[in-house]
Amino acid sequence: MRIESELLKGEKIEKILTPHPLSFMHLQAVWVYILLFGIFLWWTANLSQYSELFNPWVSVLSLWWIGLILAGVVISLILIRWRYFFLYLVILSLGTFLAWKYNYLSTGSSLSFFILIYSICISSIIFLGVYIFIKSHRYIITDCRIIFKGGVLRKRERTLRYDKITDIHGTQGILGQIFDFGTIIPITQSGFGLGSDQAFAGGGIETRAKRFGIFGFAGGAKEVKIPRARSYYELHGVHPY
Repeated sequence: MRIESELLKGEKIEKILTPHPLSFMHLQAVWVYILLFGIFLWWTANLSQYSELFNPWVSVLSLWWIGLILAGVVISLILIRWRYFFLYLVILSLGTFLAWKYNYLSTGSSLSFFILIYSICISSIIFLGVYIFIKSHRYIITDCRIIFKGGVLRKRERTLRYDKITDIHGTQGILGQIFDFGTIIPITQSGFGLGSDQAFAGGGIETRAKRFGIFGFAGGAKEVKIPRARSYYELHGVHPY
């Protein structure tokens, strides 16, 4: 076994843990929203009482763009990563091009059907990517250290001996309490397992009189160390907790 070949002499594996799929709900939400919104759009354009408003394909296309763009902005602001906004933008642009190329820009009904099929395909691809990413994580617990492994295109690995750990931080969300999974972050004296949140406050005043001007500015910042690490450097969403 490849893992056993990486062990030290006399080292024994106690347990091998992997993240629970629901622990990456922020990634799962990306494809779930695309799928649900595609179904909603098809239902609205064909079966709802407002279906007549979506007879023009422009109405369907506009609602699709607005729905995904707003979702991309919200997700990006919450996670502070604009990659999700650009991902939705690429999905919309590609879908619009394919709909134009294969003549689905004719009626609202035909376009909504195309968007439904397209959403199912895109969601399946993203779901597969998320699944592969989650399964790439391995946390190997031995009798003397923890081996963290993770990454798909870029493999990452780090080891942490028990004698280096000074504190343990654990968290469980609502889903974690229901399905018995949670995140455990080992903290070392060197700062491994710690991140920082910063708060800044400032103010300024400017006074002008003819050719003379006075400008003043005062500010202060506070940094707070909090337990935080990348998913492949912590026991992320492990089950059982």
